[in-house]
Amino acid sequence: MEYVIVGNSAAAVGAIEGIRLADDKGSITVVSNEKHHTYSRPLISYLLQGKTDRDLMKYRPDSFYAANGCKTLFGKTVTKLDSAAKTVALDDGSKLAYGKLLIATGSSPFVPPMEGLETVQNRFSFMSLDDADALEKALFPEARVLIVGAGLIGLKCAEGIRARVGTLSVIDLAPRILSSILDVDGAKMVQNHLEEQGIDFTLGVSVKRFTENSAELTNGEQIAFDILVTAVGVRPNVSLVKDAQGAVDRGILVNERMETSLPDVYAAGDCVVSDDISCGTKRILAILPNAYVGGRAAGVAMAGGEPLTVKSMPMNAIGFFGLHVITAGSYEGETYEEKCAGNYKKLFYADDVLKGFILIGDVDKAGIYTSLIREKTPLSGIDFALVCREPSLIAFGRSYRDEKLGGKSHDY
Repeated sequence: MEYVIVGNSAAAVGAIEGIRLADDKGSITVVSNEKHHTYSRPLISYLLQGKTDRDLMKYRPDSFYAANGCKTLFGKTVTKLDSAAKTVALDDGSKLAYGKLLIATGSSPFVPPMEGLETVQNRFSFMSLDDADALEKALFPEARVLIVGAGLIGLKCAEGIRARVGTLSVIDLAPRILSSILDVDGAKMVQNHLEEQGIDFTLGVSVKRFTENSAELTNGEQIAFDILVTAVGVRPNVSLVKDAQGAVDRGILVNERMETSLPDVYAAGDCVVSDDISCGTKRILAILPNAYVGGRAAGVAMAGGEPLTVKSMPMNAIGFFGLHVITAGSYEGETYEEKCAGNYKKLFYADDVLKGFILIGDVDKAGIYTSLIREKTPLSGIDFALVCREPSLIAFGRSYRDEKLGGKSHDY
């Protein structure tokens, strides 16, 4: 079997390891438009902070490709998928034949049309190692930096460069930061913490027009800058499948075996539509753990095995200047809330199951809440009031503890 994998991040790694669980002889070719060994994208902000280095960022050791019998084509872009001929075309004019193909192309920065944006010379995105390298070369101690976008990417960029520039301003059209994962109270708590680090926020506004070193906002304010970072959002890279007449919605559509509508073509990662088990809907879940698990399932299926069910849901584990934030699931139903001494907890539950949660500060027991959502554990079968206040296995019944832990349980 000839396996071809387009992409080289978490989903691709998962697929390689999944393939090798069932097939130790088939050839694997990895094609990536980046020139780097596989690395963890969420760590690029820590690279700029000096908290990690390029070796520590590697998602797998240097020996990974050779150990798994992979041929790598780095710095090459796949331009076309011909599902009838079972080939992919590369930007150098060559073609690769495949028996099974995985599309793990991830997503790309989305930059909406903004008047005058083309006049800005020092303009950057912040999604890849190359983006981080380019931005780092432009930084200087007195730099005035403007970040458009107060989501995860924009705020991690702000954390990564804050100590290396003079002033840092963040604007966003939403009325609060991290609007996709935090409620009003949680967002305010994180914003206050970031403001204490010298980051300025202007929210509920957008850019009316740019000049080379200035942004005029819709509220009339002018913000001067030396460096601009656009972090408004991302879009799944679906063109290979879409142009080949494969089924695409916002992302590539796949079944439970990660198969697309095209024969012998699979997809995984940020470019696919996933089933969100926390609310029963389909959506893009652009998170690293989901990409890896989906890729592994695809790899097993590509090699003829039976993959485990992919239990996907929105989940984010992040930190900003020492303040930890973990969120998961969907925010619907009734709520339980605690706020005290720099900590914030909000649980969402309905239909006798936990739907989602927000934890800020003390996040040590997030795993218990995550498990409740993922396993759809009936809340009527546990001491949910105790789980809300002090999450621990003691709040679960003896039979549940025996099942999850094995052996005889003890009431400590």
